[in-house]
Amino acid sequence: MTTPKPKTTQTMKPATAAKKLGILLSATPAEFQEGVVSRSELNALQTSPPAWLTDLRRNGPHPKQVVAAKLGVSISGLMRNGITDPLTTAEIDALKAENPAWLEQERSTQAEVRKEAQRLKQR
Repeated sequence: MTTPKPKTTQTMKPATAAKKLGILLSATPAEFQEGVVSRSELNALQTSPPAWLTDLRRNGPHPKQVVAAKLGVSISGLMRNGITDPLTTAEIDALKAENPAWLEQERSTQAEVRKEAQRLKQR
């Protein structure tokens, strides 16, 4: 009869955890960046985020996938228009208010891509 193996705790690198949380790793506290994150710790951060995580999600700086989502464009659209650095919520809001021609164009392109994906999905 074999004895069951003790259950190992599943852990991930801080970069993976930051991506799953939708935050920029370089903006997190040092103890988060230097450690490993278990699945249960990640779940705890998602269900009851500490003040630093709430602040990061509210004010940024945000990683490119979050910036793209908040602007309603693709990550490629950001890159095509020179937005390569993380942006804060204030910077994103300023861009929305300014609504430059490239942003309008990229939003239009993104809307077409979504429409086409939906059409193909319904086939």
